[in-house]
Amino acid sequence: MKKIILLGSFFSLAAWAVSCKQQPAADAPAPVTKDSLVKRGAYLVSTMGCDDCHTPKVMGPQGPAPDMEHRFAGHPSTEKLPPRGPKAGMDGWVLFSMGQTATVGPWGVSYAANISSDTTGIGLWSEPQFFNAMRKGKWKGLENSRNLLPPMPWRNFQGLTDADLKAMYTYLLSTKPVYNVVPAWEPPAGPPPAPVASN
Repeated sequence: MKKIILLGSFFSLAAWAVSCKQQPAADAPAPVTKDSLVKRGAYLVSTMGCDDCHTPKVMGPQGPAPDMEHRFAGHPSTEKLPPRGPKAGMDGWVLFSMGQTATVGPWGVSYAANISSDTTGIGLWSEPQFFNAMRKGKWKGLENSRNLLPPMPWRNFQGLTDADLKAMYTYLLSTKPVYNVVPAWEPPAGPPPAPVASN
């Protein structure tokens, strides 16, 4: 009788082990593929508002909307800004262009970069360059370059995981290349205003 119970227990245990081996664990992570990176990157780039500044706008029935034909091209090189006064950006106000791709502030005039996969965008960037731009706020992700200028919210992105940044980078490199050489940063129009004495 003991042999029958032990033998039954052995077969039950063996059957359980075989069934466990055949079924993958429910919480096992899906393998990371280029397609899964692109999908995750598209989600992150879209929900984090990258189009707000890096995609030019066209006027639609509900107002300005992203120009998806030129998605991620940055400030159009053909779009000239109106003249700015000598104190523009120094009077306590920050000015945005109609397409939100150029900003005037105490730092001068900053233009949203081309982040499409074109060589005039990030097409030649390495992954470490992308990480440097997003985490350290370095222009073109180069260690010895100037800091990125407002309104680029790179400090908000410092907490992104390596996996998230890799997904964003992979997605952006998969996008349509848009040729557009963004204008260079322009320094302030004049010295900052003198501080106001408080009483």
